[in-house]
Amino acid sequence: MNDKNGADVRQDQFLDVLSREDALARFEGALFPRPRRHEERTLAAALGLALAQDVAAPVDAPPFDRSNVDGFAVRSADLAKAGPASPVILRLNGETVHCGDEPRLQVTPGTATPVATGAPMPRGADAMLMVEHSHPVGDHAIEVLRAVAPGNFVSFAGSDIALGETLLREGCVIGSREIGMLAACGVAVVPVVAKPRVAILSTGDELVQPGGTLRPAEIFDTNGSIVAAAVSENGGEAHFLGAIRDDEDALWAAMSKAFAECDMLILSGGTSKGAGDLTHKLVNRLGKPGIVAHGVALKPGKPLCLAVCDGKPVVILPGFPTSAMFTFHDMIAPVLRTMAGLPARVDASVEAVAPSRIASELGRREYVMVSLVEGVDGLTAYPTGKGSGAITSFAQADGFLTIEALSDHMPAGARAQVTLFTPHVRAPDLVVIGSHCVGLDAAATPLARSGLSVRMISVGSMGGVAAARRGECDLAPLHLLDEKTETWNAPYLGEGMQLVPGWRRMQGVVYRRGDARFEGRDAHAAAASALADAACIMVNRNQGAGTRILIDRLLKGARPEGYFNQPRSHNAVAAAVAQGRADWGLAIKQAAEAYDLGFIPLSQEHYDFALVSARAQRPGVQAFLYSLGSEATKAALRKLGFEPAS
Repeated sequence: MNDKNGADVRQDQFLDVLSREDALARFEGALFPRPRRHEERTLAAALGLALAQDVAAPVDAPPFDRSNVDGFAVRSADLAKAGPASPVILRLNGETVHCGDEPRLQVTPGTATPVATGAPMPRGADAMLMVEHSHPVGDHAIEVLRAVAPGNFVSFAGSDIALGETLLREGCVIGSREIGMLAACGVAVVPVVAKPRVAILSTGDELVQPGGTLRPAEIFDTNGSIVAAAVSENGGEAHFLGAIRDDEDALWAAMSKAFAECDMLILSGGTSKGAGDLTHKLVNRLGKPGIVAHGVALKPGKPLCLAVCDGKPVVILPGFPTSAMFTFHDMIAPVLRTMAGLPARVDASVEAVAPSRIASELGRREYVMVSLVEGVDGLTAYPTGKGSGAITSFAQADGFLTIEALSDHMPAGARAQVTLFTPHVRAPDLVVIGSHCVGLDAAATPLARSGLSVRMISVGSMGGVAAARRGECDLAPLHLLDEKTETWNAPYLGEGMQLVPGWRRMQGVVYRRGDARFEGRDAHAAAASALADAACIMVNRNQGAGTRILIDRLLKGARPEGYFNQPRSHNAVAAAVAQGRADWGLAIKQAAEAYDLGFIPLSQEHYDFALVSARAQRPGVQAFLYSLGSEATKAALRKLGFEPAS
């Protein structure tokens, strides 16, 4: 295969593809042991860092014997026989000791001194009597009706922390509690493991930084921001240096400068050995031993490249965001945390059931991101994967499950451990699984504003009905036309479901304005015109989508060019047409308007909801139904171009 200049761009094969364990062993073996950089930090600046050495207490805490209550410093011997039938009168000394006061008068037999909580104990006293356990006798004496034991309500010097005691040990991560202990002993500066300085470079001619303007074939640089944030979360000091174009001289200059100034270099992109991928070719020039692993049996993440150059780690993450983040958290974060002196991450996990078969690639460990919903028999894990280029999968997922390299799938109904992205999973107040529509946001927004959580999972109309049948959702949005009865949605409901009317939306043919094959025709004539032109490429929809039923009816069994290009959303169809990768397809009118496409109406479809009757009284469901019927939501739907059903 040749590129536009005629050059041979056959993709090289990866070096030996290693298992995750072998790749990590090689990487860590070449990098460790290694000395850590230490520095002195004030307490506020040390938060989250690891101590570089033990810290001993320079003073006692508390530094003096002090009272734990408001009351009277007494000699316990004076009150040994005190009781209701034998009260003891104590004369008050001529001072009251407050916090910060140094007592001047000794407590002698038969006397007591008023002392505030936290104030020093006077000489001669060995116990505190709470003020409510006494009665005043005139202005200068108290009556006591109970005995007190020696040491009663007194904290003695060094009882909390003793002078010379090891206060915190090397490797301890400094949090608010540790800062409190250090401050209590007067420690203002501590030795810590310095944060590893991590340089981050994105690579690629197509990258534009957020805030810029995209030209054709360009994308925003996601990896730069997300990798920098992940570095900071795992104990590193992130230095994002921007995106470098695919120019060998420019890339080498940026890499070598970043490598010299930092403790670790992370790049993204340039690992796949395709045309223009320069990064991996330059790494070995940074130092020995160079690349130790290039190609790891992971999915996503196979192109990962690991190197150690003159004692510094150099990592080239895959360019796709999901691949980059999985490989970072799985293989790079542990190394970074070790360099920072931090303990390994402890990830929480839960058990969940796979609702359907999840295919996997034999020979590669696969990580599958999932959203969790509460089913009849516990948690169900719905895959949220939109491809390794999708960053929203991370934001929408609760965690991931793992399919080992020796398996080519996870069967439906299998129980699996889901590693959580956050320590806890909150069950959503409302679960909506089925067909997606932008109108859903209008109906769900009031719930979110009132503090209710909503989980929406797009699996198509048929997938939603199946989820409702299994009791995994509250509502399943659908728009399915039954060809036998020519009615919408109701024939597809199963036992224990009821139909909730939603709104009406227009489906039609989308095309680029000015295309003579479509202009001025109705939908059926436009489809016939497209079918008559072998060069006219369509874009289809996925099986199970309500739109797919309309398309197949329109095509009447024909399979034109592009039929097997089957994206899962109206926007994807519109984008394919707008960008010239296809000439026509079926989508809702709102998608056509968003992409400034021509639109030929075909059918006003019913976008309704299958409600699981057994879940109808859940607060989240009731709130959604109230929102759906409200005038505010109806107005919002009309503004979007939809017509409420009632």
